[in-house]
Amino acid sequence: MKYEKTITLKNKDTCLIRSAGPSDAQAVLDNFNLTHAETDYLLSYPDENSFDLEQERQFLQKKEDSANEVELCALVGGRAVGTAGIEALGSKDKVRHRAEFGISVEKKYWGLGIGYALTEACIECAKKAGYLQLELNAAAENKAAIALYEKAGFVEYGRNPRGFRSRSSGWQELVLMRLELD
Repeated sequence: MKYEKTITLKNKDTCLIRSAGPSDAQAVLDNFNLTHAETDYLLSYPDENSFDLEQERQFLQKKEDSANEVELCALVGGRAVGTAGIEALGSKDKVRHRAEFGISVEKKYWGLGIGYALTEACIECAKKAGYLQLELNAAAENKAAIALYEKAGFVEYGRNPRGFRSRSSGWQELVLMRLELD
Protein backbone atom coordinates (compact mmCIF):
# COMPACT_ATOMS: atom_id res chain seq x y z
CA MET A 1 0.00 0.00 0.00
CA LYS A 2 1.32 3.43 -0.90
CA TYR A 3 1.05 6.51 1.30
CA GLU A 4 2.79 9.88 1.37
CA LYS A 5 2.16 13.13 3.24
CA THR A 6 4.36 15.99 4.43
CA ILE A 7 3.60 17.63 7.77
CA THR A 8 5.03 20.49 9.79
CA LEU A 9 6.11 19.51 13.29
CA LYS A 10 5.56 21.53 16.46
CA ASN A 11 9.18 22.69 16.28
CA LYS A 12 8.55 23.88 12.66
CA ASP A 13 10.67 21.11 11.07
CA THR A 14 9.21 19.26 8.10
CA CYS A 15 8.45 15.55 8.37
CA LEU A 16 7.66 13.24 5.47
CA ILE A 17 5.35 10.35 6.34
CA ARG A 18 5.45 7.74 3.59
CA SER A 19 5.23 4.05 2.94
CA ALA A 20 8.55 2.33 3.52
CA GLY A 21 9.97 0.28 0.68
CA PRO A 22 12.85 -2.17 0.26
CA SER A 23 15.36 0.66 -0.17
CA ASP A 24 14.47 1.81 3.38
CA ALA A 25 15.38 -1.54 4.96
CA GLN A 26 18.58 -0.41 6.71
CA ALA A 27 16.99 2.80 8.01
CA VAL A 28 13.94 0.90 9.30
CA LEU A 29 16.15 -1.72 10.99
CA ASP A 30 18.28 0.99 12.59
CA ASN A 31 15.17 2.81 13.80
CA PHE A 32 13.71 -0.42 15.20
CA ASN A 33 16.86 -1.16 17.18
CA LEU A 34 17.09 2.39 18.52
CA THR A 35 13.44 2.83 19.49
CA HIS A 36 13.21 -0.61 21.08
CA ALA A 37 16.27 0.18 23.21
CA GLU A 38 14.95 3.59 24.31
CA THR A 39 11.73 2.46 25.99
CA ASP A 40 10.36 -0.52 27.85
CA TYR A 41 6.85 0.02 26.43
CA LEU A 42 7.31 -1.81 23.11
CA LEU A 43 6.69 -5.51 22.45
CA SER A 44 10.30 -6.57 22.04
CA TYR A 45 13.92 -5.76 22.77
CA PRO A 46 16.53 -5.00 20.07
CA ASP A 47 18.27 -8.34 20.66
CA GLU A 48 15.00 -10.12 19.79
CA ASN A 49 14.91 -8.66 16.28
CA SER A 50 15.21 -11.73 14.09
CA PHE A 51 15.28 -9.87 10.75
CA ASP A 52 18.49 -9.38 8.85
CA LEU A 53 18.77 -6.75 6.12
CA GLU A 54 17.51 -9.04 3.34
CA GLN A 55 14.52 -10.20 5.40
CA GLU A 56 13.67 -6.57 6.15
CA ARG A 57 13.81 -5.76 2.44
CA GLN A 58 11.45 -8.65 1.70
CA PHE A 59 9.09 -7.61 4.51
CA LEU A 60 8.95 -4.02 3.22
CA GLN A 61 8.42 -5.21 -0.37
CA LYS A 62 5.49 -7.35 0.81
CA LYS A 63 3.97 -4.35 2.61
CA GLU A 64 4.53 -2.11 -0.41
CA ASP A 65 2.78 -4.63 -2.67
CA SER A 66 -0.09 -5.25 -0.23
CA ALA A 67 -3.58 -3.83 -0.72
CA ASN A 68 -4.45 -4.11 2.98
CA GLU A 69 -1.22 -3.75 4.99
CA VAL A 70 1.32 -0.96 5.24
CA GLU A 71 4.58 -0.02 6.96
CA LEU A 72 5.15 3.71 7.20
CA CYS A 73 8.26 5.66 8.07
CA ALA A 74 8.58 9.21 9.35
CA LEU A 75 11.55 11.05 7.88
CA VAL A 76 13.04 14.24 9.32
CA GLY A 77 15.97 15.64 7.41
CA GLY A 78 15.92 12.46 5.31
CA ARG A 79 16.46 10.24 8.38
CA ALA A 80 13.92 7.68 9.63
CA VAL A 81 12.85 8.76 13.13
CA GLY A 82 9.72 6.63 13.48
CA THR A 83 7.72 3.82 11.97
CA ALA A 84 4.15 2.59 12.16
CA GLY A 85 2.06 0.01 10.43
CA ILE A 86 -1.14 -1.92 10.12
CA GLU A 87 -1.34 -5.66 9.77
CA ALA A 88 -4.34 -7.91 9.16
CA LEU A 89 -5.41 -9.84 12.23
CA GLY A 90 -6.22 -12.74 9.92
CA SER A 91 -7.88 -13.74 6.68
CA LYS A 92 -10.77 -15.77 8.13
CA ASP A 93 -14.23 -14.29 7.60
CA LYS A 94 -14.81 -13.66 11.31
CA VAL A 95 -11.69 -11.48 11.75
CA ARG A 96 -11.14 -10.10 8.26
CA HIS A 97 -12.57 -6.73 9.40
CA ARG A 98 -9.83 -6.23 12.03
CA ALA A 99 -6.26 -4.91 11.78
CA GLU A 100 -3.53 -4.41 14.36
CA PHE A 101 -1.71 -1.11 14.68
CA GLY A 102 1.87 -0.64 15.92
CA ILE A 103 4.08 2.42 16.22
CA SER A 104 7.46 3.56 17.51
CA VAL A 105 9.11 6.98 17.45
CA GLU A 106 12.66 7.87 18.41
CA LYS A 107 12.61 9.41 21.92
CA LYS A 108 14.36 12.58 20.73
CA TYR A 109 11.28 13.27 18.57
CA TRP A 110 8.55 12.56 21.13
CA GLY A 111 6.04 15.38 21.60
CA LEU A 112 6.51 16.95 18.15
CA GLY A 113 3.42 15.46 16.47
CA ILE A 114 5.07 12.55 14.65
CA GLY A 115 3.24 9.90 16.66
CA TYR A 116 -0.11 11.49 16.01
CA ALA A 117 0.65 11.94 12.30
CA LEU A 118 1.71 8.29 11.98
CA THR A 119 -1.44 7.21 13.85
CA GLU A 120 -3.68 9.30 11.59
CA ALA A 121 -1.89 7.94 8.51
CA CYS A 122 -2.45 4.35 9.67
CA ILE A 123 -6.12 5.08 10.33
CA GLU A 124 -6.44 6.49 6.81
CA CYS A 125 -4.71 3.42 5.34
CA ALA A 126 -6.89 1.06 7.41
CA LYS A 127 -10.04 2.73 6.09
CA LYS A 128 -8.70 2.59 2.53
CA ALA A 129 -8.01 -1.13 2.99
CA GLY A 130 -11.60 -1.70 4.09
CA TYR A 131 -11.02 -2.55 7.74
CA LEU A 132 -13.83 -1.84 10.17
CA GLN A 133 -11.75 -1.96 13.36
CA LEU A 134 -8.18 -1.00 14.22
CA GLU A 135 -6.67 -2.43 17.42
CA LEU A 136 -3.61 -1.90 19.61
CA ASN A 137 -2.12 -2.75 22.99
CA ALA A 138 -0.43 -0.07 25.08
CA ALA A 139 1.51 -0.37 28.32
CA ALA A 140 -0.70 1.18 31.01
CA GLU A 141 2.27 3.18 32.34
CA ASN A 142 2.66 4.86 28.94
CA LYS A 143 0.18 7.66 29.67
CA ALA A 144 1.38 9.87 26.79
CA ALA A 145 0.76 7.13 24.21
CA ILE A 146 -2.68 6.31 25.64
CA ALA A 147 -3.61 10.00 25.50
CA LEU A 148 -2.46 10.15 21.88
CA TYR A 149 -4.55 7.10 20.96
CA GLU A 150 -7.59 8.50 22.75
CA LYS A 151 -7.14 11.82 20.89
CA ALA A 152 -7.23 9.81 17.65
CA GLY A 153 -10.50 8.16 18.74
CA PHE A 154 -9.35 4.84 20.19
CA VAL A 155 -11.25 3.57 23.24
CA GLU A 156 -10.20 1.13 25.94
CA TYR A 157 -12.06 -2.18 25.88
CA GLY A 158 -10.08 -4.14 28.44
CA ARG A 159 -6.87 -4.67 30.34
CA ASN A 160 -4.41 -7.50 30.73
CA PRO A 161 -2.59 -7.09 34.08
CA ARG A 162 0.13 -9.54 33.00
CA GLY A 163 0.33 -8.56 29.34
CA PHE A 164 4.09 -7.89 29.25
CA ARG A 165 6.82 -9.26 31.45
CA SER A 166 9.60 -6.69 31.38
CA ARG A 167 13.19 -7.74 31.89
CA SER A 168 13.71 -4.75 34.18
CA SER A 169 10.40 -4.03 35.92
CA GLY A 170 8.42 -7.27 35.94
CA TRP A 171 4.75 -7.39 34.99
CA GLN A 172 3.35 -4.59 32.86
CA GLU A 173 -0.37 -4.11 32.46
CA LEU A 174 -1.59 -3.72 28.87
CA VAL A 175 -4.49 -1.50 27.89
CA LEU A 176 -6.42 -3.02 24.99
CA MET A 177 -7.75 -0.33 22.67
CA ARG A 178 -9.79 -0.25 19.48
CA LEU A 179 -11.09 2.23 16.96
CA GLU A 180 -14.27 1.53 14.98
CA LEU A 181 -13.78 2.70 11.41
CA ASP A 182 -17.32 2.32 10.07
